[in-house]
Order: sequence, then structure tokens, then C-alpha cells
Amino acid sequence: MPRQQQPAARPARRRSYDQFDATARALDSVGDRWTLLIVRELLGGPRRYTDLHADLPGVSTDVLASRLKDMEQTGLALRRKLPPPSAASVYELTARGRGLLPVLAALAEWGAPALAERRPTDAVRAHWFALPLLGALAGLTREGVLEVRLAEGEFHLRVGPGAGAALTAAEAVAAVYGYGPADRPDARIVLDAEVCLELARGGATLTEAVKDGRVEVLGEGPLAAELRGA
Repeated sequence: MPRQQQPAARPARRRSYDQFDATARALDSVGDRWTLLIVRELLGGPRRYTDLHADLPGVSTDVLASRLKDMEQTGLALRRKLPPPSAASVYELTARGRGLLPVLAALAEWGAPALAERRPTDAVRAHWFALPLLGALAGLTREGVLEVRLAEGEFHLRVGPGAGAALTAAEAVAAVYGYGPADRPDARIVLDAEVCLELARGGATLTEAVKDGRVEVLGEGPLAAELRGA
């Protein structure tokens, strides 16, 4: 007897608040657990699935795959293959996904006071301090790429008026911050996580932290000079 063909499975309907409200509609897309943290990881540029899983400790492979699929379906992210010789696939944010940068920056500012003490079970990655630090660097007038060095690792930020405009317009978010050291940074700062959080909470200004030696500035260009208060 011919094998009976099974009907195609219907795609699961995403849960919705079913409210004609902008906030509810936004949460329909990004309200699931892990979604905004995946966005946080992708704000630094395209990333492989294995890299995302490594920097999202606690997420299961099934949940990560499901969230990424949801983000593709809702137009927040897309998957593409890197050009040869690499055969890897990467995920990256769409313009709509990049538009969440100001949202995440505001959440980081709001949540910074809750980081008064690190719990023994807390994981940490250096680039998680990028969003909290953006606010402390917002007043810089010299544009350039700033490399930030912590004991936990390094990341880079594009600072200055041009970076702020890009942030507001949700343009080229990958240029605002990224993972790892920059190839040719205009300046470098060295600090620890506690100082970074104090800056994020507004407990000290960057100028004060540089003057009292808690932030070391490396470099000789205009951006480094401004960071030193010159």
C-alpha cells in the first residue's frame, strides 16, 4: 500500500497580547525571554550561531534557535552566508532590529543601579559593558574609534557627535560598537568593571575617573587628548 502522506505541520502562531497599542505590538516581537539579549549580541555586528550560544550562557540550543527563527520571521534579523573562503552562516540585525539600540541603551541605564553587587552565579562578558558605557561617553566632541580594555576582555566604541547621530537615526549600529579590539583605534582606555558601572550609574564622570587614575588613557591623537581633559 502506498504510504499515507502526512499533512504539513502548521507554523505555530506566535503569542500576541492582541492589543491595538504600540507598546503591546513591540512586545509581541521582542517580549519573549532572550530576544532582547540576542539583539544586544547582534548590535556589534554579524555573529555565528556558536558565538551567540557562547555569549548567552544559560540559553538552551533549542530556545536560541527558536528565538532566531522568530526574529527572522518578524524582520528583526536575517541569516546569510559569508563569502568564500568562509562557509559559515551568520545572523545580523536588519534596519528594524538595529532600531532597538536606543531601547537597549535606555534599559541598560535603567538597570545599572541593580548591578551594585555581582552574584557568584553571574556570568560576565566584556562587551556587555558597552551599552552602559555609551552614556558616559556621549558628551565627547572628538569623533573616533575608542578601544575599551577590561580584565574580562576588549571591545570598541565609535564615539563623538557622528556616532550619536547614527545612534539616534538607528544607522549602521555595527559601527557604534563591536567585539574584540579595534584594528586602528584613535584612543584606548583601560579600566575595571566596577569603574565602568560607576560611570554608567552617574556616580562619577569620565573626566573625574581619568584624573584620579581609575581610567588610564592611551594614545596621542585628539580623541585621547580630550579624554585626558586637554
